[in-house]
Amino acid sequence: MPKTIFEMSSPGRKGYTLPKCDLPDSFVSEIPQEYHKFLRKEMAKLPECSELDVMRHFVELSHLNHFIEKGLYPLGSCTMKYNPKIHETLARHTCFANLHPYQPLDTVQGALEIMYELQRDLSEIAGMAQVTLQPVAGAHGEFTGLKIIHAYHQSKGNVNKTKIIMPDSAHGTNPASCTLAGFEVIELKSKEDGRVDTVHLKEIVNADTAGFMLTNPNTLGLFESQIEEIADIIHSVDGLMYMDGANLNALLGIVQPGKIGFDVMHYNLHKTFSTPHGGGGPGAGPVGVIDKLVKFLPMPIIGKNPQGYFFDESHESTAINKVHTYYGNFAVLLRAYIYIKMLGADGLRQVSENAIVNANYLKYRLSDYYHVEHKEYCMHEFVADGTKQKKMCGVSTLDIAKRLLDKGFHAPTIYFPLIVPEALMIEPTETESLQSLDAFAEALIQIAKEAEANPENLHNAPLTTPVRRVDDVRAVKQLDIRFSL
Repeated sequence: MPKTIFEMSSPGRKGYTLPKCDLPDSFVSEIPQEYHKFLRKEMAKLPECSELDVMRHFVELSHLNHFIEKGLYPLGSCTMKYNPKIHETLARHTCFANLHPYQPLDTVQGALEIMYELQRDLSEIAGMAQVTLQPVAGAHGEFTGLKIIHAYHQSKGNVNKTKIIMPDSAHGTNPASCTLAGFEVIELKSKEDGRVDTVHLKEIVNADTAGFMLTNPNTLGLFESQIEEIADIIHSVDGLMYMDGANLNALLGIVQPGKIGFDVMHYNLHKTFSTPHGGGGPGAGPVGVIDKLVKFLPMPIIGKNPQGYFFDESHESTAINKVHTYYGNFAVLLRAYIYIKMLGADGLRQVSENAIVNANYLKYRLSDYYHVEHKEYCMHEFVADGTKQKKMCGVSTLDIAKRLLDKGFHAPTIYFPLIVPEALMIEPTETESLQSLDAFAEALIQIAKEAEANPENLHNAPLTTPVRRVDDVRAVKQLDIRFSL
């Protein structure tokens, strides 16, 4: 492990110059006596380092972490694609970075135009009537969409609409969002082919069904081809169809969810539209709706009239409450706007086509070494598993993931979806070249062979990283991030 910044400290060394103190000598004596207990009794124990020491330290730390510029990041369902640096350059321009949400409207017309056009672009991409840009994460978008579903049923006096159906392959945020929004979750079984069981669906749909929540393509990387039949079943009891847009990267320019039966959906701008994510943020999870639900969107949305762009509060009496201070994460919205405008309609379609080709290529290369339950062509991601290694060699998927770190790759999503034992959920995205795909495939193939020849190496992996295998449960329960010499 590298030394900490405190351990690098050397008395008298510094890399800064402070301005001359402009407070009078009498400043402390003039502080009321009751506040003296807050005055520092001794000097702060800060490290003493040169500027060069500090820079080298943090650059070294950055290299110990994994990031998309360092290597392929195949986290299934997370869409960890490369973020073009032009986004960062433009988002940091003072004309955007120095804006304040309380500025007069006539001074922020450019920003409002961007938000207005982003609403329209996202609506067109998904075949929706209108979009709110307020939600700041995927799960936040789910919660917003579910509150809109609740408001729709309340407006019709359907107080019995208390249940949301979702498949057993759903993202974990789905049931959590449903519970927070006040709904009861009803689990729907998947068939052997990995898609939802419509026979089971017909058995559990009733007058209490408020809606159906589905990721499409699903978490197995398979398109739910019977979606229109599902929509007919749900709509027959006046339920609404919600699409978790986490996997929209597979559909750009190919399928519009609003045209195949979905009524509400959220977009993950920090996935599909290539704005930075990971490490807790930032994010954006706009929500799109069909015509009959527009009046329930949280206000304001951005409107346009002959005088210019404005905050539209016209549906305030029917809208759900605001879900975020101001109007969303503007800098993230801006990056997504740039991404869409630079690619255009044809470019967005090519994004999805390339993502699908990359996923199927990896699936083909790995299928002789890892078990893949669903053999058909996948969409932008696929699920392999380590059941073969577990049975033959006693090597778990966790062992495989840890060994990948030694090969210089981030591990795929593991043990999800829950319906696949020893799951390895792999999403290469469209931004990876053939060379990087081959390097990743070769690493996994080498690990499969090593599992047979030397399983102990995998049990002990990672072997070359600065931090060896940790006790994940203990790390969560006894988190200690303090430093003391």
